[in-house]
Amino acid sequence: MCLIPEWSLFNVGVVVAIIGFIILLCIIPVYRKSHPKKEHAPINFGIVLTWVIGVIGALVMGFGMSRVMIDGASSSDMLVGITLGVIGLLVCVLNYPIYSYLKANKNN
Repeated sequence: MCLIPEWSLFNVGVVVAIIGFIILLCIIPVYRKSHPKKEHAPINFGIVLTWVIGVIGALVMGFGMSRVMIDGASSSDMLVGITLGVIGLLVCVLNYPIYSYLKANKNN
């Protein structure tokens, strides 16, 4: 929220973001101490691929939403935004069938 110029909260937003980042960094040694090391399973590239597809779909959908929500959006902005939002939503919805297909083929 520090990047919204109308709110004039840039300095406060940066300070809060830095404090949150420091708190997240402090969690790492606590987690490592409280959880013993275990043997890791091999990387499942099907799950990695579905995560990447899901993140890309969410980013495309978010970009489309931001095109629609800008101040004084023209009709072309609305058309591009809605189209990209629907495409991103379809990518996110089709992500589960892709995962199911990869999981079924892995077991064969």
